[in-house]
Amino acid sequence: MIWKRSLLDLHSIEHSARTTVAAIVALMVARFFHLQEAYWACITAIIVTQSNLEATLAISSQRLAGTALGAAAGALISSYFGANVIDFGLGLFVLGLLCAALRLEKNAYRYAGITLAIVLLVPHPSTAWMVAAHRFLEVSIGIAVSLLLSAIWPERYPVP
Repeated sequence: MIWKRSLLDLHSIEHSARTTVAAIVALMVARFFHLQEAYWACITAIIVTQSNLEATLAISSQRLAGTALGAAAGALISSYFGANVIDFGLGLFVLGLLCAALRLEKNAYRYAGITLAIVLLVPHPSTAWMVAAHRFLEVSIGIAVSLLLSAIWPERYPVP
């Protein structure tokens, strides 16, 4: 039976509920600001929502820094070089070195790379700078909603 403690416990129910609320609120906030790809706020909230505020906060600063670096790099590369595979590859490599030099964790580099790929490789009707700004705002909304929710709705059950 699905309701057996071994298959579905209170921690799982609560975590699923918190993640769902974070995703929906982030999506609604991003849509309120008329961001064209508001789903990135939702996706970020799903990724960032952790079991407690400390865990969410620790990972969020890395993700935010990586997103900012990736967005700026994507806009710069697109503006001065182009949006081709070679420029993307070189940009991704340099982002890895930059994140390491700034002593950012690999999590920041992953977010930088994802953001770089979105800005450079996905066709958009807007300028690269506008796409970069929107991506940063969408991710920031997802992170902010997850942090707020973790603060006001902490998980009560120990992590199994």
